[in-house]
Amino acid sequence: MEIQILFKQHYAKMYRVARSLLYDEQESEDIVSDIFEDLLQRHVALLPGTEEAYLMKCVRNRCLKRLRHETVRKELLGVPFSGHDVHEESDDEFSDVVDNIINSLPEQDRRIFSMRFHEGYSYEEIALQEGISRVSVWRHLSSVLTLIRNHYKK
Repeated sequence: MEIQILFKQHYAKMYRVARSLLYDEQESEDIVSDIFEDLLQRHVALLPGTEEAYLMKCVRNRCLKRLRHETVRKELLGVPFSGHDVHEESDDEFSDVVDNIINSLPEQDRRIFSMRFHEGYSYEEIALQEGISRVSVWRHLSSVLTLIRNHYKK
């Protein structure tokens, strides 16, 4: 019963976050469904008030993992290898690296990144809240994602 309540409360937001990272409806649905399936199978008990943060972090981590796997698959199919062994890094290490990069950003970049990828806001919603244009939101997010990509190109 508790899973049904969590599903009703958080599915739409989780799906929006996944969709904003993956740009793929079916993959986004799969990611969110897999998270709820894991909750059911593992009988995870979430502390009251931490559910949303836990679920959003799960979505982000699984999407980033899926993107890494896609990168590796493309490399194996013929795109030149970048020199970075994606398999050596665990999900927690990857999340820690991303968190460290995000924490080193200027405050506005951190807020915009969090609104987009943790809270699932649209570009327009972020622009209204920050008092900037949608293009500026895109530029902020693009620069953050470039920093993360560049870290893994080294």
